[in-house]
Amino acid sequence: MNGAAKGAIVGGVFLAMLGGAGYGVYALVGDGGDDGKGGDTAVRAEKGSGPVTDKEAAQTAKAFLTAWAAGDARAAAELTNNVQAAQTAVADYRAKAFVSKAVITPGTQAGTTIPFAVAAEITYEGATKPLAYESKLTVVRGLTSGKPLVDWQPSVIHPQLQKDEKLRAGAPAAPPVKAVDHNGEELSAEKYPSLRPVLDQLRQTYGGKTGGKTGAELWIEPAAQDAPKRTLLTLVEGEPSTLKTYLDAKVQAAAEKAVAKYPESSVVAVQPSNGHVLAVANNRKDGFNAAMEGRRAPGSTMKIVTAAMLIDRGKAAADRPAECTKDASWGGRTFHNLDNFELPGANFATSFAKSCNTAFIKQIDDVDDDSALAKEAREVFGLGLDNWKTGIRSADGQVPEAKGAEAAAEYIGQGRITMNPLNVASFTATARIGVFHQPLLVSPELDGRPIAQAGRQMKPSVQQQLVRMMKQTASSGTAAKTMAAVGGSDKGAKTGSAEVDGAGSPDSWFTGYSGDVAAAAMVEAGGHGADAAGPIVASVLSAS
Repeated sequence: MNGAAKGAIVGGVFLAMLGGAGYGVYALVGDGGDDGKGGDTAVRAEKGSGPVTDKEAAQTAKAFLTAWAAGDARAAAELTNNVQAAQTAVADYRAKAFVSKAVITPGTQAGTTIPFAVAAEITYEGATKPLAYESKLTVVRGLTSGKPLVDWQPSVIHPQLQKDEKLRAGAPAAPPVKAVDHNGEELSAEKYPSLRPVLDQLRQTYGGKTGGKTGAELWIEPAAQDAPKRTLLTLVEGEPSTLKTYLDAKVQAAAEKAVAKYPESSVVAVQPSNGHVLAVANNRKDGFNAAMEGRRAPGSTMKIVTAAMLIDRGKAAADRPAECTKDASWGGRTFHNLDNFELPGANFATSFAKSCNTAFIKQIDDVDDDSALAKEAREVFGLGLDNWKTGIRSADGQVPEAKGAEAAAEYIGQGRITMNPLNVASFTATARIGVFHQPLLVSPELDGRPIAQAGRQMKPSVQQQLVRMMKQTASSGTAAKTMAAVGGSDKGAKTGSAEVDGAGSPDSWFTGYSGDVAAAAMVEAGGHGADAAGPIVASVLSAS
């Protein structure tokens, strides 16, 4: 091979026509890079108007993929609607992700969207591993230029890249960890896929504190500094250290299986006796750990805390009458029960078990303290302290002080109250035994972190009545059908649904306990509590 031909391949473009479709295979090989000239890859399109045509999209996509494969970052970037971001990403593909080879194969065009497959090789300090993935790009009309341009998204480079994230390879800062459950069984992301963000955070926090040695990897660098890296490919195996968690592999497996049936769902299970987190599972498109970091209104599950406050202050009791009318007004707003039901002559326990909103709202005038619910949540249930340290990132429940209609909404878990399944499982656990134990994923002895403490213990009479009402909910109330699947007699529950602005269906919430396990689940836009979240909790409790 002569020098000219060799130079055309190293840093050049291979193009093989496929079935007359007008596309080909574009390959990046060797040490070629951005020569700053743009070469022949630029599209010389005229300024146009109106929707991008299929032909324009095809030409632009071909030119962009060719420039990318050639390592010509400037030419590729000028074919996008975000030149700076695209140029950095394409240049970094070689220089910082250490892609030594990439074959880009376009797929079948669908209008202005062109899918493509990438077969790449990552080479770092003599180690080479293959990486295959599929992505896509969409061509749009430039707002000022009028030219057809690739609508730049980080996901063009790799489908898992989100806004401001980067693809990087090298020796990671934190060594790998082998996470195990409390019995020593390994917890891998392959076996328990929804644990991936949890395991990534555990590695980031404890990888450097438990021994082990780093290897070499390809990872996604997150936008937030405190967020963990997400490993895509291991080039050289490191030496992991063992990290013991409080998770239970059996309960985790049940949680994984349960959330898989419901999109946008999350669940957490904890032990009331010590706060140990037994399972964390999510089924979400965005990969967000909503089970521990979510912030959404918990609906009527919050009535556990509200009931505790009312009983604590002597304003209600399980056997005392609690008027449940079709509607009730407070602060200029009228509140209704589901389907406008009413319970003439009901006591407080029955109103709780049947999830009567009006029976709770009618108590506000007697309480006459705008801070009552927030105080009870903070002092007894450890909510709103903003100091939970579970071992990974988690969001504390928030119960702001409120007045008027907003206060009435908070009594039934709406308004500005925000919770996640971790928070709801925790306050269920507190109700179960009368003592708050801050949820823990790993032992605080690992890093000496302080653990949140509640201001006071729940009064025994309050705890006894709460348990009685939750048992009634599970046996003859709104949770009866769901909890019938959970064996044993020592069980209780509470259903909830939370209206969310703009959503066609309410969020589904459900929380319950069985013995020394409490679990809570949430399904975004899942309907009423027993519709979606209920079966998830029942599955988890049955496995514990």
